[in-house]
Amino acid sequence: MRLPDSFFDEIRNRLSLSQVVGRKVVWDMRKTNQAKGDWWAPCPFHQEKSASFHVVDDKGYYYCFGCQAKGNIFKFVQETENVSFMESVEILAREAGLPMPARDPKAAEVADRRTELAKVTEAATKWFRLQLNTGAAAEARAYLDRRGLHRETVERFEIGFAPSTSDALIQDLTAKGIPYDMLEATGLAVTEDGRGRRDRFINRIIFPIRDARDRVIGFGGRAMNPNARAKYLNSPETELFDKGANLYNLRAARQAAGKGHPFVVAEGYMDVIALHQAGFEAAVAPLGTAVTERQLAMMWKVTPEPLIALDGDAAGQKAGLRVADLSLPLIAAGQSLRFAVLPQGQDPDDLIRAEGPSAMQRVLDGARSMLSLLWAREIEGKSFDSPERRAMLDRDLRSLLGRIKDSSLRKQYRAEVARKWTELFDLPFDGSLDPSPSATLDPTAYDAPTHDGVTVYDATPAPTPRPRIWRDRHTPAPAKSVTRNSPIAQGSLNPDTVLEQVALAGLVLHPALLEEFTATLEDMTWSTDQTARIALALLDVPAGADTATVRREMSQNLDEDTLDRLLAQPQVSISPIAKSGATSETARRCILDVLNRLAARRGVDRERHEAIEDIVEGADEGITWRLAESTRWLEAANKPAEGTEDSLSETSNAAHYDSLLATPKGKTRKDG
Repeated sequence: MRLPDSFFDEIRNRLSLSQVVGRKVVWDMRKTNQAKGDWWAPCPFHQEKSASFHVVDDKGYYYCFGCQAKGNIFKFVQETENVSFMESVEILAREAGLPMPARDPKAAEVADRRTELAKVTEAATKWFRLQLNTGAAAEARAYLDRRGLHRETVERFEIGFAPSTSDALIQDLTAKGIPYDMLEATGLAVTEDGRGRRDRFINRIIFPIRDARDRVIGFGGRAMNPNARAKYLNSPETELFDKGANLYNLRAARQAAGKGHPFVVAEGYMDVIALHQAGFEAAVAPLGTAVTERQLAMMWKVTPEPLIALDGDAAGQKAGLRVADLSLPLIAAGQSLRFAVLPQGQDPDDLIRAEGPSAMQRVLDGARSMLSLLWAREIEGKSFDSPERRAMLDRDLRSLLGRIKDSSLRKQYRAEVARKWTELFDLPFDGSLDPSPSATLDPTAYDAPTHDGVTVYDATPAPTPRPRIWRDRHTPAPAKSVTRNSPIAQGSLNPDTVLEQVALAGLVLHPALLEEFTATLEDMTWSTDQTARIALALLDVPAGADTATVRREMSQNLDEDTLDRLLAQPQVSISPIAKSGATSETARRCILDVLNRLAARRGVDRERHEAIEDIVEGADEGITWRLAESTRWLEAANKPAEGTEDSLSETSNAAHYDSLLATPKGKTRKDG
């Protein structure tokens, strides 16, 4: 059953090819040019050591110069997952967070209709361009000349003209066999009660809008009549045109950014065109609306730090702050925005015409960080001459930082805000967020030694802050080692690695479970390169393979003795999965047990870091309880569930994993 083309487009918009391929390969960063979306790696389809597998994000294809494998994002999933085309679509749709469209017989008709609508917009584009050369467009051509647009630029952006006659487009295109309902469906024609049919664009300079597939999906029109109700008019939302999911000039800008041009987000069509003509070819603009989350995602696919060009007036500043507020929960390491603020009263077009491209380059070179823009909003024009006003600023800043979801980035922002705070109030900077000059905290000393699994950072007037270690009275006594010979007790292995090895060995010895745990292998963050390589090799095993086939297939992608070393590990050899006669169900329970324990251990680690961050922000009695509980959870995570015959120790323990992760009555845990 055929799916709409728009659905495939949305998957491609949300997922880059390198993002999907990156799950199966290790990129060669010496050859890779990430900024250009040009990636290289050893081929996942044949055994090799050199990086001959080439991924081009901009064009959405891959090619291996060794085995000649080639295709797009759907073909890659088909080949690597050994699934049908429709199954590959379902896999990618889940990853992109998209529900599969209903598979009805009309899907093909919908796709065909969109194709026909795109033909109508192409015909209209040609018609508008022809009108620009007529006598009726003399004033429009004079306007473009006054704006400094070269003839080549007008041709490049396919600029056209809609004459003053109210139904000129309708008359011409219907005479060529295009039904009126198709003109109406593309937003080119309007039916008004009591006034009949008319063109949507009348006496306007026309800017065709193309999508990433180079189809004309809509139009923007600049009024020639100074008394028009709207200076700029865009196509309405149609089956082709989704304003919030497209950017003007995106396709060409993406290609230019791949060649090293700065990726600039301007306000409107003329700004983009002026920037392009001045040599800033990687320029885009939203389509008559505020920037959306989908548009931000599209920008970040092109470059990790798009430059938002803000007009030098109050409206431009407000627009920039709206973008910053929208993006704050979405930013992460290597994914942010910078803001290029133009001189007062100027937009990019004004600045370039007045002072030339070099002036625009200086503005881009001086782009401000997002935090700088947000900080300025919080303090400019305000007085903090009382404790109440300073407390209000402190509250607002904490609220701002709390919206950042990435914990690592939130910590960096907190440190920078603390530095700015001390500068604002002329206080000594000690690396903390706490503005009080009588308290010093060290929010970065996360690796300090612990006692009974708990480390806290005490407020003290000492000039050089150091972590103080103490034990809460509710913290249980240290857990005793349950085996003298376990790798954890001996300290020879990271406990996470031990658990990972047991799970991976279980899948090697019981390959019938591979299908059930495929998603886990793909999504898991592995503690070592070796376990990551074993997991990738397991993903390449063909469906239905037996143990001998698994070992043979995996040996082609791993060093000869890697599997032997894995299966010889003490924690594996004493595990139920390795015992003679072990069933798949026994192995399944054992694998689930160690995966649960891994999840618990990593959850405890996150909980501790968040609790420590909260101590930095201002401790309360609940934080001490959380740290104490995290120690208890960690002990539970190192104990086996009932019936799994502990693979890491010589004793068995009652199943209480779920109860220990549950929150006791009267207590709360941050973020659920």
